[in-house]
Amino acid sequence: MMVQGVGIIGYPIRHSISPVFQQAALDHHSLDATYQAWEVTPEGLGDFMAELRRADALGINVTVPHKEAVIPYLDEVDGWASDAGAVNTVHKDGGALVGHNTDGIGFVRALEGEAGFAPRGSRALIVGAGGSGRAVALALARSGVASITIANRTLRRAGDLADAVSGRGASPGPERPPEVEPISLERIAEAASSVDLIVNCTTLGMRHGPDEAASPLKADHIPSNALVYDLVYNPPDTPLLMEARKAGAATLGGLAMLVYQGAAAFEYWTGVEAPVEVMMKAARAAL
Repeated sequence: MMVQGVGIIGYPIRHSISPVFQQAALDHHSLDATYQAWEVTPEGLGDFMAELRRADALGINVTVPHKEAVIPYLDEVDGWASDAGAVNTVHKDGGALVGHNTDGIGFVRALEGEAGFAPRGSRALIVGAGGSGRAVALALARSGVASITIANRTLRRAGDLADAVSGRGASPGPERPPEVEPISLERIAEAASSVDLIVNCTTLGMRHGPDEAASPLKADHIPSNALVYDLVYNPPDTPLLMEARKAGAATLGGLAMLVYQGAAAFEYWTGVEAPVEVMMKAARAAL
């Protein structure tokens, strides 16, 4: 496989619209590069990264299931990626491969800019403790939330993430880190009743996923005054967002976060300002 320009790796990868809006950004700046999608199996990750190191490439985006597995193949990771334990962006710095995690940055920019939600002092429920859940939890802790409840199918993994968030991530100054509680999915309805923000960081409801008709919560368990933020962006109207609207809650889909995290990645690769509106328009058209 010849790696040229820039692109995204994942398995599967057919659902990704990153090639559409990233190519629009490259074209907007008249940059001579092509953004591609490469389906890379877990077994093929090492060979791909070796080829990336040799190739004339700007870098890559990384999506499931490679966000954690890619780290041993890198020369350096930044603070966000180190804290998150996951990488979603790699750029080439001379001969070195440098890993970043722009998910947290993209999450907060979308939360504040698109939903008008100020996280400081709020109570959050995060569903899922994988790479995205970890980035979201750390971003919320750094934003000064009062409490974070982490619900996950495996309670031990939720507990590991709670431990990681409890002692770090708070804003500089005298403020305390948020209260963090791990719970099993069986307790999610109870936990949802008293929060201001619900974030789905799982693949539940994702088109072409194993549970595309599923929602982690039903309308009866969603507070009408909460914001429900589903990181799934395809389809735009997920089962969870439909349940949230039935409950009268505000909603935000995952497309804005996808574009904002992609914009941060674009700037690492190119050194020029990302044309966010161009990228957002292309992304919406792709869906």
